[in-house]
Amino acid sequence: MARSEELIPKHGGYRKLKSFQVAQLVYDVTVRFCERYVDARSRTCDQMVQAARSGVQNIAEASQASGTSKKSELKLTNVARASLEELRLDYEDFLRQRGLPLWPAGHPPLARFRKRRCSTVEEVRVWVEEEHGRSRTHKDRHGRRGGASVSVRESPCPSVSSSTLAANAALSLLNLCCHLLDRQLAAQAEVFAKEGGFTERLYRIRQQRRRG
Repeated sequence: MARSEELIPKHGGYRKLKSFQVAQLVYDVTVRFCERYVDARSRTCDQMVQAARSGVQNIAEASQASGTSKKSELKLTNVARASLEELRLDYEDFLRQRGLPLWPAGHPPLARFRKRRCSTVEEVRVWVEEEHGRSRTHKDRHGRRGGASVSVRESPCPSVSSSTLAANAALSLLNLCCHLLDRQLAAQAEVFAKEGGFTERLYRIRQQRRRG
């Protein structure tokens, strides 16, 4: 016998969502980043932290609201996606306005960062310190470390600032989170189009009980 449909299906469980986990890490990284590299009195500092927080909170709220409103789930997930897009632009602006590089996905430090699969802000901090140390001790093609005795042609890559590393790491996380949310939105839209929302579910359940 087919299992009857539930009026309020299982919902919540947002802590298990990969999008929530990455968004929460982005929030933690952003708070630390703004404390270190953005003027605490500036509007940008507050906006970046609030955009990061909005991403986390709206993913959670969407998951909880899905029990009674697929429409609210879609709307709130889209708010989370929009907030993180705003935050992504803030990080890009930070780099551009300071003449710092925005690295492509295949850049070696970012490849090492993705391979690390950081899950806490402390793990991100350790990666930043390691990469900063790696750039300062970079050797030239003859095995010599950077210094006054090295010619201009043979000079090593310049030291990469911690802010450059932290901003590009945050952008890498944001790219992943936005990708996950795009997939999440597509899945939610498909379910909503196929099954409808709470009103349609209530109608189906009433019909089932009448026939029962």
